[in-house]
Amino acid sequence: MDAVKSKRMPRAVREQQMMDAAVRIFGQRGYRAASMDEIAELAGVSKPLVYLYLNSKEELFTACIRREAKALVDAVQAGVGPGLPADRQLWEGLRAFFVHTAENPDGWAVLHRQARTHGEPFASEITAMRDEIVAFVTGLIGAAAREAHHDPALPDRDVAGLAQALVGAAEALAGWANETPGVSAREAAATLMNFSWAGLENLMNGRPWQPPA
Repeated sequence: MDAVKSKRMPRAVREQQMMDAAVRIFGQRGYRAASMDEIAELAGVSKPLVYLYLNSKEELFTACIRREAKALVDAVQAGVGPGLPADRQLWEGLRAFFVHTAENPDGWAVLHRQARTHGEPFASEITAMRDEIVAFVTGLIGAAAREAHHDPALPDRDVAGLAQALVGAAEALAGWANETPGVSAREAAATLMNFSWAGLENLMNGRPWQPPA
């Protein structure tokens, strides 16, 4: 009876089951050390079926990266409600980011550690995800600048640099938070908010820090 049920499972559902197993194995063991045998066993399917559906270890890993990247971007974007004050928008975006990475540590390990360190085509997938998040954060910072009652238009280069710095800090902090017992997603988000917002607020209100002459 179980075999009959297994055969009747829709292909899309079966693929997600395989990818769930793959993300767990890749995240915990690394791309090189992970084997298709382990992934098939964890998914409860035969190794030939994994190859039939997802073709190769490289294509399976790429599919996992794309799925986890989309889930992260969607979570961050969905976390920011429209019409909130600038600081609340940034806070909600950061909180959504850290909640997602905390709840999906294997997926975050795939994105943050594995995909970055194994060259192409994986690195390009991460670059695309990061560009999308940076663009979203750039929009948040630009909206914050417009909300401030000083110069409504920070130079584009400043906004782009701030967005890159904030995303980079969030990535590093998520890795630390996931590896440090007792650090909650809320605490990680508050840490970065306290680190970044005072400086952003001063800059947007015409009080930038100036290096010594």
